[in-house]
Amino acid sequence: METPKEASQSTERFSALYVRDFRIFWIGQMISFSGTWMQSIAQGWLVYTLTKSPFYLGLVAAASSVPVLLFTLIGGVVADRFNKRNLLIITQTLSMIPALLLGLLTELRIITVTEIMAIAFFLGTVNAFDVPTRQSFLSDMVQKGHLMNAIALNSAAFNGARIVGPVIAGLAIAAVGVAACFYINAASFLAAIMALLMIKGRSGEPLQNSSHFYRAATVKVVMRDLSEGLIFVVTERDVLRIMVLVATLSLFGIPFVTFLPVFAEDILKVGARGLGFLAGFSGLGSLSAALSIAFIGDIKRKGQFMFIAGLTFGVSLLAFSLSKGYSLSCLALVFTGWGIVSFLAVGNSFIQLSVPDALRGRVMSVYALVFLGVAPAGSYITGVIAHWVGTPGAVTIGSAACLLMTLALSKHLRRLSK
Repeated sequence: METPKEASQSTERFSALYVRDFRIFWIGQMISFSGTWMQSIAQGWLVYTLTKSPFYLGLVAAASSVPVLLFTLIGGVVADRFNKRNLLIITQTLSMIPALLLGLLTELRIITVTEIMAIAFFLGTVNAFDVPTRQSFLSDMVQKGHLMNAIALNSAAFNGARIVGPVIAGLAIAAVGVAACFYINAASFLAAIMALLMIKGRSGEPLQNSSHFYRAATVKVVMRDLSEGLIFVVTERDVLRIMVLVATLSLFGIPFVTFLPVFAEDILKVGARGLGFLAGFSGLGSLSAALSIAFIGDIKRKGQFMFIAGLTFGVSLLAFSLSKGYSLSCLALVFTGWGIVSFLAVGNSFIQLSVPDALRGRVMSVYALVFLGVAPAGSYITGVIAHWVGTPGAVTIGSAACLLMTLALSKHLRRLSK
């Protein structure tokens, strides 16, 4: 139950930042996310430099996402059974290994696409446990009255880093080389780990060790735990429809990020620095969406808002795919970033507020599955289509699919607003 002080703070703008644990966590995540985005841009540039093939860009992206498809539901079970803070410390520590390996192999000039794929697969396996744990950990730090705000601020940290990270990466690649981006990312995880070590419980007491979750992890128990989360998603029709739309956007829309190096190098002719700014403008739109939602505090007509956001994403992505000018492409990416983050932030909060605490880790693992787990197929499909009709044509087809699904579910989304 909220204390009077917490209740008054919940009416403030950016109210989750009044909660000590979340504030510390948020700062650590901002630093870590910046490094993650630097690595994402640097890895894409490295792959395209080595291969000059959009197909391999899709293949490497798929390699990082396949483990999410395979293991994220297990990750949700683990998140509900063990201490989430300790799990995050483990995943953040393990995430340093791929960054260091990429930096070392790139600096020695012995890196190959096969090695990049193997490293991406390892990092994807770590993320399969990290993402559902991180999503469900927010409710451990803040009361439900702050949860929407915490989700929006966490998204703001991710997307603020999406501006800073790619721009720094583009400048760093042009100035000192790709390897530096990987080393900086490895160092950035230290900030996240230090923040997690400083976190206490809501009342200022150390977090419970959740020892009552350490049941015998038999196959039967794990399968039962998995089925409980899946049954909730399937039986809650509104949650299911949001999951379906998230899966569609992830399958056909979000993979455009993987192919930004092709647009930067071959379509717009702006090089590595231009690539950084393209990703940065997308991040600018994403950040504006996250900050505006955090500032508002709550979206009353969530369904109507999600429909508008999904429509904005599809239309602006279509405009980007057809653009031949750098300025127009940057402007389209601002609205693309706004649309996707607005939809995901409100959809995420709707789902989390709909799910019982005991199932939150497992339900958010389903969310991670449809958000990140279908990306392997999306990146692969987009890469194959790009091989035959070109990358702009492949992104055009993907944006059309996103628009069609958003329109198909428009009636149900609007009903949620009532």
